[in-house]
Amino acid sequence: MARSTESYVCQSCGAVYAKWAGRCDACGSWNTIDIELSDAPPGSVGAKSGGTKGRALTVEGMIGEAAPLPRLSTKNAEFDRAVGGGLVPGAALLIGGDPGVGKSTLLLQLAAGLAAQGTDTLYISGEEASGQIRMRAERLGLQQTAARLATGTALRDILQTLKDETPGAVIIDSIQTLWTDTLPAAPGTVTQVRACAQELVRHAKQRNMILILVGHVTKDGQLAGPRVVEHLVDTVLYFEAEKGRAFRLVRAVKNRFGAAHEIGVFEMTARGLEEVSNPSALFLGEGGDPVAGSVVFAGIEGTRPLLCEVQALVSPSSLGAPRRAVVGWEASRLSMILAVLDTRAGLDFARHDVFLNVAGGLRISEPAADLAAATALLSSRLDIALPPQMVAFGEIGLSGAIRSVPQAETRIGEAEKLGFTAALVPQGLDLKTTLTLEEVGDVTALLTAMKKH
Repeated sequence: MARSTESYVCQSCGAVYAKWAGRCDACGSWNTIDIELSDAPPGSVGAKSGGTKGRALTVEGMIGEAAPLPRLSTKNAEFDRAVGGGLVPGAALLIGGDPGVGKSTLLLQLAAGLAAQGTDTLYISGEEASGQIRMRAERLGLQQTAARLATGTALRDILQTLKDETPGAVIIDSIQTLWTDTLPAAPGTVTQVRACAQELVRHAKQRNMILILVGHVTKDGQLAGPRVVEHLVDTVLYFEAEKGRAFRLVRAVKNRFGAAHEIGVFEMTARGLEEVSNPSALFLGEGGDPVAGSVVFAGIEGTRPLLCEVQALVSPSSLGAPRRAVVGWEASRLSMILAVLDTRAGLDFARHDVFLNVAGGLRISEPAADLAAATALLSSRLDIALPPQMVAFGEIGLSGAIRSVPQAETRIGEAEKLGFTAALVPQGLDLKTTLTLEEVGDVTALLTAMKKH
C-alpha cells in the first residue's frame, strides 16, 4: 500500500514547504500554509521503482504544412480581437477580474454570441442559481438565447454532465468554487483549484471543446490560486476597470493563438457591455483651448494604436520633501524622467511638487510614453501650452537621448485618422505622412523646441 506523504502548501501562491510556518516567505501572506496529503510516494514513477515501461512517442520532422487554426466568432468584435480573432476549438481560457467589474455580464454575452453562431454552449455557475442568471439575461435582453444553464460545484458531477451533453463550449463560473472528493482540501484552496483545472482542461482537449474558466483575483490584482493554472490554459485574460469609470478593458497577458497584450475595449451601460470601436476617442479630452501640461501620447496596446492624454502639474512646494504622485504610469519611470531632465537639461524639479496623470483611467507601461511625459512636465514647468493637434512618442535614455520606438507608422497613422496635424518624434524616422514632424534628438533639443512654441 502506498504510504501517504505530507507537504505544506501556501493557499495564496502555491509555494511548498517541508514544515508548517505562520508566514509564507514567497508572497508574505500570514496563516495561509496548510497541509497537503499525497498517496504517490517520491520515486514511484519510472524505472527506479521497477514500474512498467512507457510507450514511445511518435517523433516527426519540423518540415511540413500547418493548417490554419479554425476560429469561432463570439459575435463580439472586441473580445474576438483580444483573443486573436476568435475562439479556437479545444482552447482553454482563464478570465480574471475584480468583484463587480462585470465578468458574469461578459460571460453571459459570450455564451449568447456563441450559441447564436450555432455552437452548443453550456454555462455552469457555482456562485449563482439559475434564476439569478435568467434575471441578468432578461436585463441584458438575452432571455431568448439558445445557451443552456446548469449549477453545481462538484467536479465529478460537472465532468459527467459534459460527457452526457457534449457541448461545443462550456463556461465555468468560477474555478475557485469547484471541488473534487478525491482531495481532503476545502474548495478554493491551491490543491483543489489545481486538480479541478487540470481535469477540466484535459477533458476539453480530449473532446475539442472550448473551455472558459473564471478566476478570482487577489487584492494585488493577480489571479488567485496556484500559478500552474495559468500555465495549464492556452489564454489568460484580465478584465480591468478603473473605479468610477464606465469603460472596461479585456487584456490578454498570455495567448498561444494570438498576440499577447492585445486589448478589447468596452463600455458598461444599462444594456450590458457595449463595444467601443474607437477607443482613442474615449481616452482623449473634448478639445478646446491649449492647456499647459497636457500632451497626447500615441501608444500601442498589443497590435492596436491607442491615443491618450498625459497630464502633468508642476507647482512650487514648501515641503522639505516635495510630493510625487502618478496615476496610470510607473512611479519609478517618473522618477527617472525627472532625474534626466534635471541632470541633462538643467531644469530643477527638486523644489516642486510633481503630479502626473493618464487621463481617462488608462494604464500605460511602454517606454514610448517617456517623451510625452517629459513634454507634459516641461510644458507645466515652463507654463508653455503645446498645439492641441500634436502627438508625441519616443523613449528617453539615461543619457538624455531620445530613441525611436517600434510601430511608428502605426502610431502616426492613428493620429492622422483622428485629425492631428503635428507630431513630436525622435530623430531619424523615415515616415510618409501628412503630419508635420518635429524631430528632437535629446532632452536639450526638446527644451529648445518647447521654448519656440
